[in-house]
Amino acid sequence: MGKVIEVTDATFAKEVLESDKPVLVDFWAPWCGPCRMMGPIIEEIAEENDDFKVAKLNVDENPVIASTYRIMSIPTLGIFKGGRMVDQIIGVTPKERVVSAVKALV
Repeated sequence: MGKVIEVTDATFAKEVLESDKPVLVDFWAPWCGPCRMMGPIIEEIAEENDDFKVAKLNVDENPVIASTYRIMSIPTLGIFKGGRMVDQIIGVTPKERVVSAVKALV
């Protein structure tokens, strides 16, 4: 099963935009309480699903990508397919809702 990939401004295009599978990207920051609540959920999703990739992007350390996708609130979960963000979920969200949103694109 999969694991969460840490992505950066430098690796985002290769890992997310050029992926042949849909990618769930967790836009987060260490100081964000709701982000810390979503962390274990994101880990579980990665472990339980191998038909899509799961990545995390620290918005403080990677402002270029966060700004490119106009990430204003965190946590924001971006769902990418075919090089584009096709959906996003903002805030703490139940695991089932996140998984079903991504699976709709698999």
